[in-house]
Amino acid sequence: MCREPAQPAFEGAAPVLDPLAEVRSGDDPATDVFLTGTVFLDIIFTGLDSAPVRGTESWARGMGSSPGGIANMATALARLGLRTSLAAAFGDDMYGEYCWEALSRGEGIDLSQSRVVPGWHSPVTVSMAYEGERTMVSHGHQAPETPRPECPGPARAAVALLEPGKREEWIARAARRGSRVFADVGWDDTGRWDPDDLAGLEHCEAFLPNAEEAMRYTRTDCPRAAARALAERVPLAVVTMGEKGAYAADSRTGETAEVPAINVEALDPTGAGDVFVAAFVTGTLADWPLPDRLAFACLTSALSVQEFGGSLSAPGWVEIAAWWQHLRSYDDQAGDALRRYSFLDGVLPSAARPWPLRRAVPTLGFRGR
Repeated sequence: MCREPAQPAFEGAAPVLDPLAEVRSGDDPATDVFLTGTVFLDIIFTGLDSAPVRGTESWARGMGSSPGGIANMATALARLGLRTSLAAAFGDDMYGEYCWEALSRGEGIDLSQSRVVPGWHSPVTVSMAYEGERTMVSHGHQAPETPRPECPGPARAAVALLEPGKREEWIARAARRGSRVFADVGWDDTGRWDPDDLAGLEHCEAFLPNAEEAMRYTRTDCPRAAARALAERVPLAVVTMGEKGAYAADSRTGETAEVPAINVEALDPTGAGDVFVAAFVTGTLADWPLPDRLAFACLTSALSVQEFGGSLSAPGWVEIAAWWQHLRSYDDQAGDALRRYSFLDGVLPSAARPWPLRRAVPTLGFRGR
């Protein structure tokens, strides 16, 4: 049974930085962000020179494994210092045990609203990254519904992954309890692209589709026009534009903002959209100005695509501080970026590790000795 814990079980080490320190009060809920969805075991191959060819064997120069699916966004939120609660089903196999341990003990994510399903094996995704793109193959069986009717508990915010034509009752419950709901959406396999199919959007504060999704839902040919059209349905519309950055329109204030992308060499785009949403939620809860929230989200997603995997690549404050320290060493050569990201001086920890950083690569099967 899913219960509301008085104090969610946030494990793991204390975060490097609490971005909400200045806005917290004694009356706040224990949870900053609630989210729910499917957790996959991701197995990621990198270093492929080209797409696999039928009838041949391809060797990858790199490989990693980590929790994926909704775990990408949960991990991104937790690494940015937000107290994150995830409601998900976990298989009772070794994959499920590995994902549970990696999220709860490794990332400090509260799983008290999650559950282990006996006899259900974990969904698995194999991702192959090459030429800045990816190909994925997934396998899994439908899990029991999560969350249960009495979930979620109180939280500052919630992230809802809208599925066209499907109503998630928990979204309305979360909004009634005072959570600020941020909505993302996937590809509409029905081909309808009818905004009326986005059940629950009326309870959301912000909607964050990519450019292709936004233009299809609004029947426009410009992502900026799409964002303004979507802002007529939701208070804040944020459209990601890939290599062109992101654009946002706030119907409450009439404000719009646009931030260009950071040019990086992309290794694997898996999870970049999840990282973008997590960073934008973080900046919103911290009461940052809209342009700063967009810039921060673009920065974190750019850092993530330089590493492989979804949750593996989600940056934390140490990685962000190292990037900022590295950028500042260029002085006049990075003038525009220095001005755009100057707000980081008032946010980041003073100490940072040298750039570039080397990440540990979690691999299923190794345990600490």
